[in-house]
Amino acid sequence: MPPPDIEAVAEQVFAALADPSRRAILAALASGGPATATDLAGRLPITRQAIAKHLALLTEAGLVTAEPGERRRVRYLLRSAPMRVAQQFLAALARDWDGPLDALKDHLDQATEGDIR
Repeated sequence: MPPPDIEAVAEQVFAALADPSRRAILAALASGGPATATDLAGRLPITRQAIAKHLALLTEAGLVTAEPGERRRVRYLLRSAPMRVAQQFLAALARDWDGPLDALKDHLDQATEGDIR
């Protein structure tokens, strides 16, 4: 199995995190542990149907996984792996910017010192 395409995984994670309802669902799962869509609807100001749609997208992005529970109820659990991949993507992007930003800062510092003299 080939390694995941870091940029593609990061894109899915960022798209999933763009919606405040999905962020609220992830926060609820992080603080309260695994939960069903019905459980989440009881904790959040979101309808169960909307939560189910958001959970489908979060599952597709790999941020949650569905686990069969008792009486055919599906519980959703957080998965941290895609978030780590997105963090790696951002860290690499930040490294790419560090050099040019440091050079700009040095240039501006030198220009400011020249103005003071």
